[in-house]
Amino acid sequence: MAWGNKTEKERKRRIKVSIAAYAYEFLADSIMPDHEFDQLCLEINPKINTGNRKLDIFFKNEFSPSTGYWVHLHPEKEKLKDLYERYYKNDSTSWIE
Repeated sequence: MAWGNKTEKERKRRIKVSIAAYAYEFLADSIMPDHEFDQLCLEINPKINTGNRKLDIFFKNEFSPSTGYWVHLHPEKEKLKDLYERYYKNDSTSWIE
């Protein structure tokens, strides 16, 4: 059985795609294959409210599934940097699989 309700799944997708876009755009680090990133972007539903008003507005207004460039406008880039360093620099990615 799949983990989480639709809101939890949306949060997880947004986190994964945001970290991947951050790593690629700011650090030139591809932490997932392009086809996986593209598929994940297509699964993002900006209409779902996740409970984080600031990020819900950001995804509704700025997110584009055809590019990762939107991450340059992400309101929590420092959090993305922290998550990247915590989970990818140490090669501990099992939490997002």
